[in-house]
Amino acid sequence: MNSRERILGRVRRALADVPHDDTPYERAVDRGYLRAHGERSAEETVELLAENLADYRAVVHRCAADGLPSLIARLLARRGTRSVLVPPGLDADWLSATGAARVPDRAESTPHELDRVDSVVTGCAVAIAETGTIVLDGSPDQGRRRITLVPDHHVCVVRVPDQVVASVPLALERLDPARPLTWISGPSATSDIELDRVEGVHGPRTLEVVLVTGRADAGAAGRKDTGTAERPDGGRRAGG
Repeated sequence: MNSRERILGRVRRALADVPHDDTPYERAVDRGYLRAHGERSAEETVELLAENLADYRAVVHRCAADGLPSLIARLLARRGTRSVLVPPGLDADWLSATGAARVPDRAESTPHELDRVDSVVTGCAVAIAETGTIVLDGSPDQGRRRITLVPDHHVCVVRVPDQVVASVPLALERLDPARPLTWISGPSATSDIELDRVEGVHGPRTLEVVLVTGRADAGAAGRKDTGTAERPDGGRRAGG
């Protein structure tokens, strides 16, 4: 008998006296918890997201959709980016103003090849204001999970207010649990027993989040954005 059989045997013995018509677990447990803490307008929810992102040492930028290509180009240039990973479904206009070499998201790419890429640009599935969390689900504009874990610099675009929700319960309603979910709260970081913080352990050391409003048009490349608010103020990154 192996460990698995022992554990399952204990479970069967523990459930031996449970009636077959007992209330199912999902109905037996009261789940009447709060879905959000307080009432906020869409604008206030976005402000809370920006504040909590900054608390996790993400760098927060804001722009209108027609200024997104020029803003991304500046962020990559400031970083000294020579190559950028591109998910297959990323809007081509987003990178239209940058001269960095584009590296496609390929299944056969090795960790060493990904590590040589300077930056990655993605969209997101949803952003959670109360926790300052960005969630990726492997959609075409986000690519495989590993492309946001290996390169040292991640630029993530969030469409506001459409992709922003107040709380985790509201975010879960939008997510498919069968998809490869990655929950990101700031750049990758960890601390040892003496609380010495080290960044870049499980993912990028630098996370830049662009909160973009409006819709991009065909002539977006090269236009000036409406402004950038940077607040580089720990962070966590976890795969689900």
